[in-house]
Amino acid sequence: MFRQLAVLLSFVVALVFASSAHADRIKDLATIRGVASNPLVGYGLVVGLAGTGDNLQSAQTQQMVANLLGRRFGTIITPQQIKAKNVAVVMVTSRLPAFARIGGRIDVTVSSASNAKSLFGGTLLPTAMKG
Repeated sequence: MFRQLAVLLSFVVALVFASSAHADRIKDLATIRGVASNPLVGYGLVVGLAGTGDNLQSAQTQQMVANLLGRRFGTIITPQQIKAKNVAVVMVTSRLPAFARIGGRIDVTVSSASNAKSLFGGTLLPTAMKG
């Protein structure tokens, strides 16, 4: 009887003093000298806008859209042929974290580079980013 009571008492004492294990990751506590995230920036196109895209009255904006379409898709058009308001020239920015893996996801910010009213509902075409 005394032995069972001692085992039970020691078990209760062990439960009282036991706390949940908490482990910190090394990457949250330390930094490696010379390692930093890399800023990335690129220019791209958002298409499929419902009339809320760039006004495209600016010759510079028309030229930028023509250049982007020519480089990406091999489409040869003159800036004067671009009249649609369903496209917007955008600047895409991000930070590539140190030790990022191929195929990993990163957050990006897409901002209008001209006078688009809204980018809602549009699709960002593949954009080359440099850092």
